[in-house]
Amino acid sequence: MIAHKSTVANAQRLANGGIKLSIRRPADFDPIRGDSIAVNGVCLTVVDDGDPLAFDVVPETVNRTNLGELRANDAVNLEASLRAGDPLGGHLVYGHVDATTVVLSKAKEGEGARLWCVTPPELAPLIAEKGSVALEGVSLTVAAVREGEFAVALIPETLSKTTLGEVEEGSSLNLEADPIARYAVHALKYGSRR
Repeated sequence: MIAHKSTVANAQRLANGGIKLSIRRPADFDPIRGDSIAVNGVCLTVVDDGDPLAFDVVPETVNRTNLGELRANDAVNLEASLRAGDPLGGHLVYGHVDATTVVLSKAKEGEGARLWCVTPPELAPLIAEKGSVALEGVSLTVAAVREGEFAVALIPETLSKTTLGEVEEGSSLNLEADPIARYAVHALKYGSRR
């Protein structure tokens, strides 16, 4: 569950291809140095727990996610890691982003919205109707699948409390496939080779 929305203070590009990312600290959010925090669904480690919070984003993460597109004042979703004993309130989301996707359309649907996104070809076996995905760290149920595309239905709470309320056609989103699907496909592919 996304706990906070905040904004980027700075996204400094480094010579090595990484980023020094600074996020304004929400008033009621108290991570400490070394904590794992999901920023738009990407698991990052707090390297400075002042205000702003600071994170080192390595080139692998820049290449696999949309964090390289962040600029000062962009809105971001923040979520602390689940701790032992915390209740599981939804799908499992690890913060291990598989790829980015592009929003094809966003249409009002009742009080919510339906978002159609591109299915990255390498993730097609992992995205199934009524399965789950995480977009920008928001755990969602897949509402529909068709060739090269999938849809999620966004409830009003999700639209108001996360950055998904602000996305539009053409937006790039971090996509994490259902980890259970990932392991099932891996087992089917490699399990019979033993």
